Amino acid sequence: MKVVGNRQFIELPGSKTYSLPPLFVPGQARVKRLDRVMQMASELVENEHLIPIWPSLEPIDDAELERRKTDLAVNLVESYLAFVRHWSWGHSVLEWIRQCELTFEAQPELRPLLRADIWPHAGRSSFVTLIDDKKVPHPRVRLDQAVGLRLTFRQPPPLACFSDQFLLYLNSAVATSAYRTWAEMIPGPPASLPPERFTFELIEM
Repeated sequence: MKVVGNRQFIELPGSKTYSLPPLFVPGQARVKRLDRVMQMASELVENEHLIPIWPSLEPIDDAELERRKTDLAVNLVESYLAFVRHWSWGHSVLEWIRQCELTFEAQPELRPLLRADIWPHAGRSSFVTLIDDKKVPHPRVRLDQAVGLRLTFRQPPPLACFSDQFLLYLNSAVATSAYRTWAEMIPGPPASLPPERFTFELIEM
């Protein structure tokens, strides 16, 4: 085992570099009916009275009120699309981890690294850390939150299922908590996989 800073890396014998399965990642976040998503956001703004009308010295006219409602609905749609983008990345990463586990099982020298009764060993979160260590580009996506959202939702629910509080404030906290709980499920601290000993291809779908 090699210790670098506060991290522990598994030391693999020899100098062989291992090829892992390709990581298929989503392209731009898409929804089937963007107009329907916008309609759900508008209904959420209206039904939850997200823009209350308070008495003021300068009353808001109907045109200004509608503009504010539209702006808030657009913000909700953007937050939802970010949710879908993170969920899609999380789904791709978890599928890739399953493929990596099969690769490890097929390699006698790698197989013991996945056994919890042998330490240091690699937990499933070690593969998420490996993606970061390999400097895989994931613009506007936090991998821990992406995996956390996929662990929380089997499929991305429609926008109408969410509250405005979840979309605007709570989703990152929920995702981070889910990921942390998942990463800590294994007995003992997992060791990181040495990034220089593994290669894999990033393929955008």
